[in-house]
Amino acid sequence: MAEYADITYAVHDRIATVALNRPAARNGYTIRMADELADAMDRADRAEDVRVVVLTGNGKDFSVGADLSQGGFDFDAETGPDPAWQEPAGRCSKRIFTMNKPVIAALRGASVGGGITITLSCDYRLASTDSKFGFVFVRRGIYPEGASAWFLPRLVGMGTALDWMVSGRVFGAEEALRAGLVHSVHEPDSVLDKAYELAREIAVTTSAVSVAVTRQLLYRMSTTDSPFPVHELDSRLIGGLGASKDAVEGVVSFLQKRPPEFGMRVDADLPPYLPWAEK
Repeated sequence: MAEYADITYAVHDRIATVALNRPAARNGYTIRMADELADAMDRADRAEDVRVVVLTGNGKDFSVGADLSQGGFDFDAETGPDPAWQEPAGRCSKRIFTMNKPVIAALRGASVGGGITITLSCDYRLASTDSKFGFVFVRRGIYPEGASAWFLPRLVGMGTALDWMVSGRVFGAEEALRAGLVHSVHEPDSVLDKAYELAREIAVTTSAVSVAVTRQLLYRMSTTDSPFPVHELDSRLIGGLGASKDAVEGVVSFLQKRPPEFGMRVDADLPPYLPWAEK
């Protein structure tokens, strides 16, 4: 998709900005938005001129969740979906999960239902003081989506996840910060600037290949039943550093007290033996 209807996509200074773009509908989530977000994340992940993605929303809200006025899902209600059908929020959250590039969500106003579950696989969530969050599914007689029942307890613990999901209550930025759902809270007009500030720091100071491997190590390996398979993999990674140009540059730039100039590419230089490479 070169152009989008429900989102916008732009790249500047190695940062891709993906913005929900239905402000008149408070960025209500649609099937088209779901597919456009998945496509945009794929586009950013494959672009070597992109180091970091900032996910945000145009207007005063990130997203109020599913736009119920847009009708049903993309299948016949009488016959139901075919076995390969994927619910819309998960189309975005799963693609973010598999990213090699870090994703920073800049949130303000309402982030409710699908408007919060699509961000749970982001690396950072920055909120504004006027942010409101809610996993409101039980209050609509529906179920959590976007694989949120997997992501949320890992972010905030099972007790808090149960409270938020079973009650379906709406809560503010300070509670989200205390629980670890968001990393920081800022004034509404500055939250996006803070996201770009963080994005620029990552883009300038880190190795793209190191970030890609580290991000997936945390997601894929932190839930193993022991540290042994993790140590087996990181031993292989560390053992291969002698052939890593980025590792040499990292040490030399540190000793020379200058910014690093990492040259390895995610599309060409990821270790071929990573266990998730074919998934």
